[in-house]
Amino acid sequence: MSQERLMTVLLGPHLSEKTQRIADAHNQVVFKVRKDATKSEIKDAVELMFEVEVDRVTVVNQRGKLKRARFSFGKRNDWKKAYVRLAEGHDIDFIGAD
Repeated sequence: MSQERLMTVLLGPHLSEKTQRIADAHNQVVFKVRKDATKSEIKDAVELMFEVEVDRVTVVNQRGKLKRARFSFGKRNDWKKAYVRLAEGHDIDFIGAD
């Protein structure tokens, strides 16, 4: 895999109350990733960008929600979410607080 491809795999962190509970309990981080990304690409991208050791990667294909605006209906885009379990002693801090 090229380094250029790995730099485009992660689209950003997915921060919510659920992901904060998971991060505290299981040492996991959740990312929004490209729809065509594989588990091995996600693992390599996280290790490259954050200089941590990844233990396991689990992916989920999220369907876009159906939304209604007055008389018409629309649909948000489908996307892919990756749960990345970090090895013991490794951590990623998005907020920058010590």
